[in-house]
Amino acid sequence: MLTIERAGVAVNLALIVVFAGSVPAFADIYGNVDCFQSPTPDCQLDAGSSGQDGDQADDAHKPGHSGSEDDSTAGESACRHVPVDYQPSTGQPQEPGGWFIVLCSPDGKDPDSHGPVWVPANADSPPTMTPAQVALIARKRLRLPAPSIAASPFGNQLVHLPTWLWLSDGWVPSTATASVPGVSVTAVAEPTSATWSMGDGSSVTCVAPGTPFLAGSDPKAPSPDCGHTYRTSSAGQVGQAFPVSVTVHWTVTWAGAGQSGTFPNLTTTGNAAFRVAESQALNNNGRG
Repeated sequence: MLTIERAGVAVNLALIVVFAGSVPAFADIYGNVDCFQSPTPDCQLDAGSSGQDGDQADDAHKPGHSGSEDDSTAGESACRHVPVDYQPSTGQPQEPGGWFIVLCSPDGKDPDSHGPVWVPANADSPPTMTPAQVALIARKRLRLPAPSIAASPFGNQLVHLPTWLWLSDGWVPSTATASVPGVSVTAVAEPTSATWSMGDGSSVTCVAPGTPFLAGSDPKAPSPDCGHTYRTSSAGQVGQAFPVSVTVHWTVTWAGAGQSGTFPNLTTTGNAAFRVAESQALNNNGRG
């Protein structure tokens, strides 16, 4: 039974029993490991170059490793094919061979899994991954910036006075590339909108990060692209403040090896608390 637990980074693999037939030719290319004759917990076919062994591949992704911007070689050596006990609904193939899954773990903490794939015992080339499978690896390597909330007036907001909203961080496109032999794919995440929950029951959707309020601007003027006007104070709220959050929505596309596609949107979230005070006007009609 194959179990892959992403959160706990636990990969439990039931190894395949001894296979009949000849050893595949690519076993010598992808490491001196005979996965068909001697299955062990260490039995794997590394999807890297013959000039780099498994230890070197792991070192390339340890914290503190200094790599180049083009990390395709490290990405290739990070992927490996591990034998698993798999029972397809259509029945087992009659030819000698075995089932493998592809594991790619660039940081050693978050394994990506693909497969299982059938590898004939007499195969003369390594198991391949489709561009879509490699794209999944690139997507998981995306590191989206966390949104940082900014607003004007600075400090307490005022009832009936426009509040300007913007993000000081968290609106920068992100890219990530994953490579295996013969396939290189780049995933791109771009921010498309920000949904603000203002804590008073209102929400605001902006298609931009918002415009910062500049000194000298009219404090009574609303933001040109992202703002809100409170109609009630935050008195009586927990902490005397409204809980405010912003969710940034990202579109994710990928392209490589002559193919392209999209992934479901990703989101990032930031939080803040706004104190909103009543604006009191004093009018004594000229009396002392």
